[in-house]
Amino acid sequence: MSRGPDVTTLLERRLRIAAEAAGVAIEIVASTATPWASGTFNGARHHLTLIGDGAGFAPWLANLPEADLPLRGHLVADLVVTSAAERTATIEILSVKER
Repeated sequence: MSRGPDVTTLLERRLRIAAEAAGVAIEIVASTATPWASGTFNGARHHLTLIGDGAGFAPWLANLPEADLPLRGHLVADLVVTSAAERTATIEILSVKER
């Protein structure tokens, strides 16, 4: 029995779907995840580097921290665009496993 894709794969898919809905083509060129836990929750910290194409890339990035990014079995607890240039950006996301 397959457990399905991991949270990193789900997150990358959701980012692509959100970009496509905004008319933006993105490529994820780097993606890492580090396990994270607090006294109450566990999840992962994700660091992604994106390349975007099109005039809508900058506005899409600006709205990304407020975007709804549903993930099966997980929540996006925090999303920060840590750097952005004309066609590239790095983002950090904290995902938390649902109970």
